[in-house]
Amino acid sequence: MKGLKPSLLALCVAGMPAAALAEIQPLDEASMGNITGQSGVTIELEAKINIDKFIYTDDGSLEINDIFIGGGNRTDYFPELGFNLTGNGIGPTDRIDNVRINIDIASDGDAIINILPIVFGAVDFTVTTGAWNLVDTGGTPGTTLIDNFRMDALIGSGTIRIDTATDKMNIKTDFAIDDMDFDVPFLGIGIRDFQLTGPDYDLQAPQPLRLFANVDMDIYQGPNQAGVDSLAVDLNNFEADIRIGGVLIGGTSIGSVAIDNLAITDTKLRIYGH
Repeated sequence: MKGLKPSLLALCVAGMPAAALAEIQPLDEASMGNITGQSGVTIELEAKINIDKFIYTDDGSLEINDIFIGGGNRTDYFPELGFNLTGNGIGPTDRIDNVRINIDIASDGDAIINILPIVFGAVDFTVTTGAWNLVDTGGTPGTTLIDNFRMDALIGSGTIRIDTATDKMNIKTDFAIDDMDFDVPFLGIGIRDFQLTGPDYDLQAPQPLRLFANVDMDIYQGPNQAGVDSLAVDLNNFEADIRIGGVLIGGTSIGSVAIDNLAITDTKLRIYGH
């Protein structure tokens, strides 16, 4: 039922005592303008996700097996700092937790979503997968692109803003990867102990406020070079240090890699079908 019919509403009003009716005063426009809702919605989140198989199909398919997204169940992220970065009083779990999501609509109509820890400490998350297989139209697995993927990472905070003036979604977040390992079987390559931090993070004199790499990006609908509407992704700014503890070729380490002060700016992607 969408609402009270006029006749029913009139009957209800008519049945009210005169004394009660006397207390009802109409609101003028100024008074109505001062009536506002509460300041946004807050969501506290705990989550653990398991997916047996994700399949993207064109003619053939790409299958990603045994996907897990949850907590790292660890307290030893970036041990050189000497304390538990996820010390939130909850303790290590295999769930993404200690997450508070604040949702607000600004006076100009913009939607603002802030992602923060509930209590002081970074939010830890882990992603693992099995084999990433290319599959032919008959369903037979072929080349394995990636296998044995695991990433343990931390998020400090994040903000998503949908701007009504530009129809763009802006994403700002700060994160750090403590450890990422994976194999690329068809090339015989393995990556071990991949770590990503902020560009000013010093392993010899570590500072927690410099741990996180910052990302600023816009996502919206925009034209490609041919003028066709596409999914547009503008990476406005990304700065980080990267360290890889071991690069394996044929199962044997050929050494480590470090990239200092990586900066990616003014980078634009246009994604569309063909």
